Amino acid sequence: AQLEAEPLTNNEQLLGFQVRSHNIQWRRYVRPLDTQVRGTAVCLEYHADLVGGFRRGMTEGNRRELLVCHDMMGNYLADRHYQSSQKFDDYRFVHWSSVDYFCYFSHKYVTIPPCGWLNAAHRHGVPVLGTYIVEGESGARLLAELLASEESVQRAVAALTRLCLHFCFEGWLVNVEYAVEASQMANLYLFVDELRRATEAQVPHGRVFWYDSIIDSGSLRWQNELNAHNVQFFRRSHGMLINYTWNDDNLAVSAATLTRESALGQRVFMGLDVFGRGQLARFSSDRTLARIVRRGFSAGIFAPAWCYESLQQWGYDLRNEVGDAALNAAFLGRNEKWWSNVWPLLATHPYRRLPFYTDFCVGSGRASYECGARSSSGGAFFNLARQSLQPSVPLYRNAEHSFDTAFAGGCALRVLNYDRAFRLFLTEFELPLGLLLLGYAYKTQAEHHHLDLVLRCCPPRARSHSLYVFCGEYDEHILRPGRSFLQPLNGPLPAHLVPEQLPAEKGVLGDGWRVRYYLARFDGPALLLDIGLKCRHAHPEEEAQQENAYLGAVYMQSLQLSD
Repeated sequence: AQLEAEPLTNNEQLLGFQVRSHNIQWRRYVRPLDTQVRGTAVCLEYHADLVGGFRRGMTEGNRRELLVCHDMMGNYLADRHYQSSQKFDDYRFVHWSSVDYFCYFSHKYVTIPPCGWLNAAHRHGVPVLGTYIVEGESGARLLAELLASEESVQRAVAALTRLCLHFCFEGWLVNVEYAVEASQMANLYLFVDELRRATEAQVPHGRVFWYDSIIDSGSLRWQNELNAHNVQFFRRSHGMLINYTWNDDNLAVSAATLTRESALGQRVFMGLDVFGRGQLARFSSDRTLARIVRRGFSAGIFAPAWCYESLQQWGYDLRNEVGDAALNAAFLGRNEKWWSNVWPLLATHPYRRLPFYTDFCVGSGRASYECGARSSSGGAFFNLARQSLQPSVPLYRNAEHSFDTAFAGGCALRVLNYDRAFRLFLTEFELPLGLLLLGYAYKTQAEHHHLDLVLRCCPPRARSHSLYVFCGEYDEHILRPGRSFLQPLNGPLPAHLVPEQLPAEKGVLGDGWRVRYYLARFDGPALLLDIGLKCRHAHPEEEAQQENAYLGAVYMQSLQLSD
């Protein structure tokens, strides 16, 4: 119970550090923010295509960031547990490669993110924000207590900073949605300024964002833009999340204000409520996002769990505590479709660190698996701390997370596209000696499918010279300009080169899973830019009768000459 996430509801709890886990060392349970796992974001016009879907670098003119604000049914649902719940179909977020900041939001006074979200985000290199929110008369009284004096402001700042350090998250979204007395405005500015300073100085990678609400007079008037009435909060924070009922005139005013401030557009996050409040949204969200991108602003996507919550209108029971396979499949499909629609307008961070391993687990499953074998202990689970590294782009109509089987964790990728190669991971993997070890787990009917993991490589100083390496079931190596085909390794591998999650065993493992390993040697240093999948039916005329093909895990490592 001490590890169950909880919000704070009053100043006595905040200033007195009255949390259940006050004596818990949370660093034992929360992985630190991984700042090395991913590289600088790039633009992908054709994110799904492995051939032709090349990247464009970011410039001052097109640089933008993404803040995702997760607000679902009040939050602190199945995700509040440290270990797990059985509700395997609860909302999960997997598209971390496009996200620069993740905010866990509730309408409680002080929202502390649960450790499952912290672990999933940190694994993907994404900082996490809690929420300090003031709503209604009760919230106004709490804020007035904090703004009573400069000393009370400093105590509040110290308390909020202590929460970041204790629970291992990176900062705050400050949302004051009630009028403030004019006499207290100086201390409100001081509060935001000091919170930013303390977070920067004490919290690793600390950030503070302000929500467009209060103006310089203290009145609650959402501006839907950055202007002279709220620019003081912009100056005192790392970024501002603009209310979501803006129009094109608001975009123009915001741009002009930024010019006067000599500030970057990426610090202004124009709000987009996926439920459609104030903007064209839902499955037309890309049209609203395009207007934001054209003006050079960042985006703040609010309530992306619409893809999950809206399933209630079709009779799905979102509060079923044991999970429902039909609800799970419906959500995952809608979620991939929504993110696929908006992805061309987002920036994508490539993975850049080796060794690289993933089993595609999204942090839930109807059962747990290890080396293809279903665990005899434990059933369905929901635990975001178990989420593995996720694909770099949405896989809509190319593959899906299947819970019917898994090599490890709770799910595997089931192939949907048998016509062309598609991208799984955008990468910046450096091979300084040109030596690469690749392994993957797959499950197919050999007589029905040909499955290849496809790599796109290049010389480090000639990125336009692509070499595609197909790693499938071939009797011999076939080396051609621009395209090569590798046969799997047949001999044993030294034990120190093989991760225990992906044993180099011949033959069939649990539930029909197999593992292949490959060794690639280039003529010099190489850069691995993309990892894709190509699967085709051996007999297309029998397609309807053929079994599914699955990818269960991927491992990559750059080798030394001594290996």
